[in-house]
Amino acid sequence: MKPQLEFKPKDETTFLEGPRSRTYEFFFAWRVWLEFIKGFRALHFIGPCITVFGSARFREDHPYYRKAYEIGQRIARNNIAVMTGGGPGIMEAANRGAFENGGLSVGCNIELPFEQAANPYMHKWVNIRYFFVRKVLLVKYSFAFVVMPGGFGTMDEFWETLTLIQTRIIHDFPVVIVGKEYFAPLQITLNKMVEEKTISPEDLNLVLITDDVDEIETYIQKFVQEHYHVRRTKPLPWLFEKLNFRKQK
Repeated sequence: MKPQLEFKPKDETTFLEGPRSRTYEFFFAWRVWLEFIKGFRALHFIGPCITVFGSARFREDHPYYRKAYEIGQRIARNNIAVMTGGGPGIMEAANRGAFENGGLSVGCNIELPFEQAANPYMHKWVNIRYFFVRKVLLVKYSFAFVVMPGGFGTMDEFWETLTLIQTRIIHDFPVVIVGKEYFAPLQITLNKMVEEKTISPEDLNLVLITDDVDEIETYIQKFVQEHYHVRRTKPLPWLFEKLNFRKQK
């Protein structure tokens, strides 16, 4: 029998159970605001990023781990920071590919009672309590997204990001799905959506599905050259901000 996880009665994990006291909900909103500020301060000067989504459960000897490592390496050689959810598996591999090859590696780690711990291949990371805050940060600082095989969390991140692009909340940022065999059922689902007219045929152009790392690199490079302009900001000493947080190796 699997052990049951226990949480304190007033733990934040219960906040979706319905109305609580006004005092509780005020302080919950305050904690959410503080989480956003913590993330903004930690990631404000990281420069352009590409976020890599994927499972925390693949180990170092898995082909998808090795593929994620190569993708991180390719991103790094294009002077773009790799951002992940900061955990093990695919996230670790992508961070590691950048970290070990001269690139900048950052993460937004989620605080969970199981499974997730920050991987050691990041120059900068921030620990986030709430999933919705973490997802905002993973999208806010990136202009392209690589989705690798994963579970519920990965697909949640994929669909939400794709919805933001489809509805033009964020504009035409490239989304690459890596793992043609793994995601074959997803391709069928997308085609079924077109058939049933729940999405438009041109919505399929929002996603590239491939296993070719060269194609991924070219696809993202083309977008960067045509669309992306880096917005530079200067640190404010009175806010204790630093422009360069890269660790010394």
